[in-house]
Amino acid sequence: MSIIEVKQLTKSYRVYRKGEGLKQSIKGLFHREYEQVDAVRGIDLKVEAGEFVAFLGPNGAGKTTTLKLLSGVIDPTSGDASVMGFTPWKRDNAYRRRFALVMGQKNQLWWDLPAQESYRLQQQIYGIPADQFCDTMAELTDLLEVKRLLNQPVRELSLGERMKMELIAALLHSPDVLFLDEPTIGLDVIAQHNIQQFLKFYQEQRKITILLTSHYMKDVAALCKRVVVIARGRIEYDGSLSGIIDQFSGHKIVTLQFDERSHVELSTMGEVISETWPKVKLKVPRANVPRIMSQILDQYRIEDIAIEDPPLEDVIASLFRESSANAAS
Repeated sequence: MSIIEVKQLTKSYRVYRKGEGLKQSIKGLFHREYEQVDAVRGIDLKVEAGEFVAFLGPNGAGKTTTLKLLSGVIDPTSGDASVMGFTPWKRDNAYRRRFALVMGQKNQLWWDLPAQESYRLQQQIYGIPADQFCDTMAELTDLLEVKRLLNQPVRELSLGERMKMELIAALLHSPDVLFLDEPTIGLDVIAQHNIQQFLKFYQEQRKITILLTSHYMKDVAALCKRVVVIARGRIEYDGSLSGIIDQFSGHKIVTLQFDERSHVELSTMGEVISETWPKVKLKVPRANVPRIMSQILDQYRIEDIAIEDPPLEDVIASLFRESSANAAS
């Protein structure tokens, strides 16, 4: 069953184009020129109940705009969307009680007050019964190990601690759908890992549907089996995490450790990435891997060998560059 269904969703903005120099500035006072920016260009998307989906794309691709559309923050230019049977931009109270949006660069907690005070306000806004509120609060603060910080002003918390508090605020009313926009942005490795572990556990336990945008591929690899790639406002890929490597990477990374006495002609094997003799790392076209491996094993003494897919970060970055190049041409 599709809990999120998007059909030909489009969002365009009319943006003032300011010319350079004093003359153009004065001209702009009387005659303004505008250009149309298509942030989202007719995307189609279905997300099943209980899925944890990564929504990836370069800056300006339309990720955050799509999340804002699905959460009802902004209205679309055209197209349709349904989340749990609701049209998001109608902003029904019944819908607002069943989803949450967390944006890594936006705060929803009162800066000068302890997080606990903001949570009490959340309780009143969502009409959460007192016993349910206390149980949920206890569970979330225990899982995220922040109970001791509840009475500390938010401005005194570290970035990682603030993000944990933001997640608690989003989950207090037990939403069925969670939109996460860069939840680990700016966090150190330990804080990122803690957030990942919490999200993975919570999603598995509650079976909620999560749509995640992130520039950290470790978030994606740790949490999501399905990846949707958006570029230039259009969906370029929708499938498994392993499938994105197969589709958009034409090579494998081969690491070889030769016998010290070997004399090797590397140019015939592939593109040399690094060479610290006797260890060599090569980029080899996928189709050529069996032939080249057979050739190497026949001709040289090998002490160790490893054949791997390229890092996910490299594959995604290559896809983004290709998309940008196509847009510019």
